[in-house]
Amino acid sequence: MNNNEIIISGQNLELTDSLKQEVYSKMEKLFKHQEKIIRLRIDLEYSPNRNHEDEFIAKGRIEIEGPDMVISIASSDMYKSINELADKLDRKIRRARRLVKVKTKQVKNVDISNNIPNAVKAGAR
Repeated sequence: MNNNEIIISGQNLELTDSLKQEVYSKMEKLFKHQEKIIRLRIDLEYSPNRNHEDEFIAKGRIEIEGPDMVISIASSDMYKSINELADKLDRKIRRARRLVKVKTKQVKNVDISNNIPNAVKAGAR
């Protein structure tokens, strides 16, 4: 896998080598399921809260043909957030692939009525 396909950024936390390695190892399977991924952007964020536990947020954006796929996960542990993000992105990619397969396999019957203008009928001969 080419590491240039994954962009990792951090907000309010230091991106350690172990965090980067965790992201690369978990996100690698996404490229196996979908070859047409242009870029994968992972944003890791630490959000301290006074009212409840601190949150570690992992956001993923898959740039692909068509609309981008975006998922955000928050938990009390960054590694847990990364794991859940990888699972959700994986499910989203698989679902999108299944939908494309289903849509391309559907046969659509087109009813051509007798209301076709004469100019079109003459050109079809």
